[in-house]
Amino acid sequence: MSSSLAPAMVFQVTIMPSGRSFSVQTDENILAAAMRQSVNLPYGCKDGACGSCKCRKLQGHVTHAGHQSKTLSDAEEAAGQVLTCCARVSSDVVLESRQVSAEGAFAIKKLPARVTSLQKVSSDVAILKLQLPAADPFSYHPGQYLEVLLRDGVRRAYSMANAPHTLASNGLELHIRHLPGGKFTDHVFGSMQEKEILRFEGPYGSFYLREDSQKPIILLASGTGFAPIKALLEQLQFKGITRPVALYWGGRRPADLYLDDWVRACLIAMPHLRYVPVISDALPEDAWSGRTGFVHRAVLQDTPDLSAYQVYACGAPIVVDSARADYLAAGLPEDEFYADSFTSEADKARSQTVV
Repeated sequence: MSSSLAPAMVFQVTIMPSGRSFSVQTDENILAAAMRQSVNLPYGCKDGACGSCKCRKLQGHVTHAGHQSKTLSDAEEAAGQVLTCCARVSSDVVLESRQVSAEGAFAIKKLPARVTSLQKVSSDVAILKLQLPAADPFSYHPGQYLEVLLRDGVRRAYSMANAPHTLASNGLELHIRHLPGGKFTDHVFGSMQEKEILRFEGPYGSFYLREDSQKPIILLASGTGFAPIKALLEQLQFKGITRPVALYWGGRRPADLYLDDWVRACLIAMPHLRYVPVISDALPEDAWSGRTGFVHRAVLQDTPDLSAYQVYACGAPIVVDSARADYLAAGLPEDEFYADSFTSEADKARSQTVV
């Protein structure tokens, strides 16, 4: 009996200004096709929740699967904006997008890792250190992330929290926030033991330091969004990069800034680094006398004109989305805002609502 399903058609997607092109089947999204053919487009969550893959359509026709309306509004879609992670083509398409260069891309690998250390640095944050196989080196850009592969096929994404040059002495470092009921984080905070073997795949993501610029840098982190920011700081110090850097790290209470002492030690070694911790919900017993409010607004209080800056933002989607909108309004060039939203499984579930 012949199938009633029509075979998938194949179209070409061209990325400008690079001119790179690749083929896309009508039954796959643009990002998946690009990754399959080693064309490294920007992306973050791969689920239509963070907006990191958003780019502009210059020619052609696409349709979007379910995504959050805050990530791509009807007006943005009508104006030609595209989320490559949930967009399918129905013609040849030309897109305008920043991308990781082919020379800067690292091979995506599946590797085992042994737990060597599990340190709970606050009531809901643990620092996990992993030993990687010496026979199969793992390369990545500081700021990128990996996906832990659970036995039932479920994946959980975490940023590498240390720069590659520290792997030999430190192992691979992950910062894990406990989400009660979370399939992986309940295990980390419950029964995980040293010497346990995990499997992961990576590196993923286009959140990494653009070293070809001399612009001053603003690093914006909320909660465990500090993990990839820490890797960037280690890279800056290791490479002797002396561009002015301002780190704004926000939390609800002071304990959320779980590596505050580590950052303050960096200030001694990096005189061009400025650190601004910001607390939004301090209690009287915290005796907090520093900056308060929303962390992304503290940046604007200090630097109302962002036209000459680069911003690297990582944390909860609401922080990243608010920062993007407010910073562009403050003059930040759109292509100088680099972001990684930490989307939970609840965020991803909401992103499946068709808008």
